[in-house]
Amino acid sequence: MHHIGCFQKTQTSLGSVHFNGFTGNAHDPATFFFDQPLTADLQGKLMDQKNSNTIARRKFLKASAALTLLSVAKSMFPGGALAAGAGPETTKAVLGFIALTDSAPLIIAKEKGFFAKHGMPDVEVVKQASWGTTRDNLVLGSEGNGIDGAHILTPMPYLISTGKITQNNLPLPMVILARLNLDAQAISVGSAYAQIKAGTDAGALKEAFAKKKTEGNAAKAAMTFPGGTHDLWLRYWLAAGGIDPDKDVETIVVPPPQMVANMKVGTMDCFCVGEPWNAQLVNQGIGYTAVNTAEIWAKHPEKSFAMRADWVEKNPIATKALLMAIMEAQQWADEMTNKDELAAIVGKRAWFNVPAMDIAGRLKGDYDYGSGRKETASPHLMKFWRDHASYPFQSHEKWFLAENMRWGKFAPDTDISALVGQVNREDVWRAAASELGVAAADIPATKSRGIEIFFDGKVFDPENPQTYLASLDIKRFA
Repeated sequence: MHHIGCFQKTQTSLGSVHFNGFTGNAHDPATFFFDQPLTADLQGKLMDQKNSNTIARRKFLKASAALTLLSVAKSMFPGGALAAGAGPETTKAVLGFIALTDSAPLIIAKEKGFFAKHGMPDVEVVKQASWGTTRDNLVLGSEGNGIDGAHILTPMPYLISTGKITQNNLPLPMVILARLNLDAQAISVGSAYAQIKAGTDAGALKEAFAKKKTEGNAAKAAMTFPGGTHDLWLRYWLAAGGIDPDKDVETIVVPPPQMVANMKVGTMDCFCVGEPWNAQLVNQGIGYTAVNTAEIWAKHPEKSFAMRADWVEKNPIATKALLMAIMEAQQWADEMTNKDELAAIVGKRAWFNVPAMDIAGRLKGDYDYGSGRKETASPHLMKFWRDHASYPFQSHEKWFLAENMRWGKFAPDTDISALVGQVNREDVWRAAASELGVAAADIPATKSRGIEIFFDGKVFDPENPQTYLASLDIKRFA
């Protein structure tokens, strides 16, 4: 597996890859690390971070008690006496985002003043160059000039909390506080495959990909981060079509904003990413969208809002304030009458630096797939609030963990339920929703959405992930 940054990569000795100041084993993304000279100041910060990880692990379990006590206190003062007597512990948090349409709740919460409304006027929403950058800045924390939380690929907080993708495999406890959206990622294919018109069945590409491999130039399938949502959608789609994502193609990593430019110069044959990059690909005539990920799994979970567990423990009231602001932003973003304004806001140079026309269409459910297929008012449009989009169902995170077990990121005997219980803080979401006055109908009754069925007929029961894994033909364990 290779990582692409700014269109190029250089191969160094012993199978390592160097790009944008990072070095690591090309076959093990968890080994990537900063290799630029460290200043004494940064060395000190990283050492402090290493020492603080041990403390953070000890503190992690205390966070639950602190937040539970807060909920109890709130229930004892139904008139809001506690809120009137004590505001957030801090008015500031530094939150990261990637230039993807599903980061909109964080951007809108800032632009529309929802953070300030809930006592957090000094929140910073800071653009990240890649998901690897997001990870590294979370490890640093804002005290180390990094970030406290982020718009993030849902599996990443689990990979970070367990040290799977951090330097020296040091665990950094993270918590998922909300889901940011459902649906509306896509898998797009280069114009070289225009005649094939691939759709939900990736098998249409199997012969063409096999031919490339026979000629000594394996087809390249790009995603945004190993073990992340885009990686898992791409792998699921390929495997369902009989294409082994590890043996029949070469998977590479490309940051979302660089997908279109890389496709233009022929770096990859297909990619999976969020919007607006699939729409931009079509608008520039470089390729076409084969499948909307909602066609793979209807109303599927996508990005999450996650924070360092130590920040949440230290700032339980501020955490709820952030959540309330984000929930209001999600409600605003879900209104069809706000879609054009939303596209104009996030398209600004300060945020995405993308023409609003590349954002607005699919945001409103108007899809030109670039293959002759067009849809208006598509049910597969991005959902920020409806259909319980904001609530972080624990059952959904069990699927992401099961898929990462499928592809070797987690051991087959991983205790999925225990891990979800540590990272997923749906209880904090419920507390914030209650304080915000969210309608009862918008608050799920249980932590599970139940059994999920995929486009190829596979069934995932969150109470029995092993049966699901056993039903899959292509996987990395017996």
